[in-house]
Amino acid sequence: MEITGFIAAFLIGISLGLIGGGGSILTIPVLVYLFHIPPTIATGYSLFVVGISSLAGSITSFRKGNINFKAAFYFGFSSIITVVIIRRFLIPIIPEDLLQIGHFMITRSFLTMVLLAVVMIIASFKMIYQSTGNDSDSNHDIHYGRALIRGIEIGILTGLLGAGGGFLIIPVLLFSFHLTMKKAIGTSLLIIALNALSGFLSDLSQYHIHWQLLLTISTIAVAGTFAGNAIGFKVSGEKLKKGFGIFVLLSGCYIILHELFFK
Repeated sequence: MEITGFIAAFLIGISLGLIGGGGSILTIPVLVYLFHIPPTIATGYSLFVVGISSLAGSITSFRKGNINFKAAFYFGFSSIITVVIIRRFLIPIIPEDLLQIGHFMITRSFLTMVLLAVVMIIASFKMIYQSTGNDSDSNHDIHYGRALIRGIEIGILTGLLGAGGGFLIIPVLLFSFHLTMKKAIGTSLLIIALNALSGFLSDLSQYHIHWQLLLTISTIAVAGTFAGNAIGFKVSGEKLKKGFGIFVLLSGCYIILHELFFK
């Protein structure tokens, strides 16, 4: 199963480099289902893999001029603070067994995976059906208050679910801040890197980390990020957006089916 997991790690990187998100959507199921890491620990591992891969991808986007630093700063500032607070103070006090309904126990691990899937499905419909109408490289003002609020929202999800949030950051950058798809991808990668690595650093004292496995997966994912970034510059933004939405929808449905019927 580890060989399959390493192949999936390369696909995680391609996803990040190609569409500026989706890495954590793949990373958590890969760590849980292929490497058999408990979901609560997998969320922390995911933050490192996605953070390092996104940082690598953002460097390439920076060289291409595809990062809006104003959006990244205001969005990232509030989200980083929110992520650190949640990972440091809230996550450690949440019990594993949350609620029993009849003979069915709702655990923290189960709820983490299902909530991640639900958020993915909701975000996917906007990506598939709503047109951005802005595939040209025009400048738009960033509403700073809106950016701070959206950053807090993404920070909550990143902190609770261990997801980099690209599948939510991309729609916000497209529809609220009116960036082009390719600038949204580059900016998303930088925001994800800041969020994810901040969250991981907050986790360092809470788990025993298998560094050899984590660094191996991350290295493979980084290689995939560069490959995905190169492919992405040859594909139109609207096609990337719709393809990303379909990918997120299918992934969310798979997670729900797996958690409910195949465990």
